[in-house]
Amino acid sequence: GVTRMTFDFGREVCGDLSVATRREWLVSNGIGGYASGTIAGMLTRRYHSLLIGERTAEQIKINVGAAMKDLDNPPDDIPVNGRDLVTGIPKQIQVSYQEIAEALDKSIFKIEEAILKALEQTPPELASDIYRRGLYLTGGGALLRGLDKRLSQKIKLPVHIADDPLKSVVRGTGIALKNYSRYPFVMR
Repeated sequence: GVTRMTFDFGREVCGDLSVATRREWLVSNGIGGYASGTIAGMLTRRYHSLLIGERTAEQIKINVGAAMKDLDNPPDDIPVNGRDLVTGIPKQIQVSYQEIAEALDKSIFKIEEAILKALEQTPPELASDIYRRGLYLTGGGALLRGLDKRLSQKIKLPVHIADDPLKSVVRGTGIALKNYSRYPFVMR
């Protein structure tokens, strides 16, 4: 069978890491921590004394979210509007991708460590599939600039962003449910 290692980097938690064959789940770990949008909100509050809403935090993540401070194609800084926590008056600041990368560093380090731990727990006979195929990233967090490159440098394996990472987990779940007789372990 084919063994796949997948990391679903979702919005609300750091993500879910799984190693699976066509017959069974081998490793499945939730990785706790703050979602990248939450970190964007914490960053603006801590470093700029600016209170922003969830939608604004999500826009920061989409527009300048990054996993590395050194990108080949860096996005421009973006203006962010919110309420000054000191004066209570609305104000605007500029936020850079480097600030977001720094703010996300601890969470991404947790992800790297969890991936390395999962690789250690994977049976050796299946490791060759993972070595050849690498790690697949899904979910909105997979779109963080430089995440694939950073993870690849850390785990020394190819890292791929799934086609349409925002919908790939839903699509895969649909396939598994439709073909339940081939994937009964999914419902365990």
